[in-house]
Amino acid sequence: MKKYFLSVFLFIIIFSAQSADYLITDFGVNNDSTRINTEAIQSVIDKVSDEGGGTIVVPKGVYLSGALFFKPNTKLRLLEGAVLKGSDNIADYPLIPSRMEGKSIYYYAALVNAYHVDDFEISGPGTINGNGLKFWKYFWAYRDSMKQIGKSATNLEVHRPRLLFIWGCDNVKISNVKLCNSGFWTTHLYQCNDVLIENCDIRSPFKPVKAPSTDGVDIDVCKRVTVRKCSISVNDDAVCIKGGKGPNAHKLTENGIVEDVLVENCSFGDSHGVITLGSESIHARNIHLRNCTVNSHTPLLRIKMRPDTYQLFENITVENVKGQCGTIIEMRPWKQFFNLEGTDEKPFGIVRNITVSNVDVTCNSFGEIQGNAMDQVSGILFKNMLAEAKDPVLKTPYQKEIKIENVLVNGSPFVLKK
Repeated sequence: MKKYFLSVFLFIIIFSAQSADYLITDFGVNNDSTRINTEAIQSVIDKVSDEGGGTIVVPKGVYLSGALFFKPNTKLRLLEGAVLKGSDNIADYPLIPSRMEGKSIYYYAALVNAYHVDDFEISGPGTINGNGLKFWKYFWAYRDSMKQIGKSATNLEVHRPRLLFIWGCDNVKISNVKLCNSGFWTTHLYQCNDVLIENCDIRSPFKPVKAPSTDGVDIDVCKRVTVRKCSISVNDDAVCIKGGKGPNAHKLTENGIVEDVLVENCSFGDSHGVITLGSESIHARNIHLRNCTVNSHTPLLRIKMRPDTYQLFENITVENVKGQCGTIIEMRPWKQFFNLEGTDEKPFGIVRNITVSNVDVTCNSFGEIQGNAMDQVSGILFKNMLAEAKDPVLKTPYQKEIKIENVLVNGSPFVLKK
């Protein structure tokens, strides 16, 4: 009996410590929006972790900061009217081991970083604002300068931070928070399991200055990720499946599968694709989009087939989606930054078991399913659909692998043309 009461007592102590709130303004953090608070906020995070854990609370006001690193047993909550605003000076984001564009490299830290922090949480209703305008302007100016001398520019040549980078964390929850104006990708999850992103507003602008490469949610070598009841409109892919790229990517331990992803009850504005796979992805399985609304000029499902990477995409479903989109499906060869890295490999892709059903949309075109010469495609099903399309054709050489069941386009039964 004594052991029982001792265990309960210890549990209460640990639970109370981890549940404590630490208001940052109680520890010397200033709400002067022109003053960098990186060190002061980081000292609160360190204190909370050292004292056994708790929640770092940001009150109403604008708090300017560079990269912050959350520690074990710490969480972040932003109250109504609170804005954690990123510095627009890249010097405030250290160059450290990181992960970008399917490669493990040194790159600049994000505004909010959590490395191996299980049970990490970010909650609102406040805002994390990347303050990315300076980075966006520099990106476009640099790209234009390269064009003038006949060269192309990669995304990594213009140094800019992500908004959130969460690496190697299990049981992550991001809820009721506004995420906006990131300098680069907005939410990057790498090697995480059991993640819930819920009731979040994730956006970046298309004008007056486009926010380049500001993906909404990047899921990179993760399992069991749910994105639910979110509003997403960004100037790149809304939800992007990653995992590695290159002719040897499938052999490297830092790369891997993304599986069991559910995107449901979300609303999507403009982006480059509602669900996108392939730019840096070697294996994706059990990817589901359902019960969503769209108002965009881009694809519902976008699949990029890299001729320099072995790829396997399987068990992908899109169901119960309504609204306006660019295309229902867009699958094409993707040769951006093609690089066989000096090997004699001949990579190919496999796409199998894709179902699109109960979709009711107005679109520019039904879409296309194209691949590289050695790619293999099978098990594609379009079922119980209504579409009004300016171009009612599905362009594909894989007619034998596609089934059409109860699909009406412009009021007539859809027939796959050969």
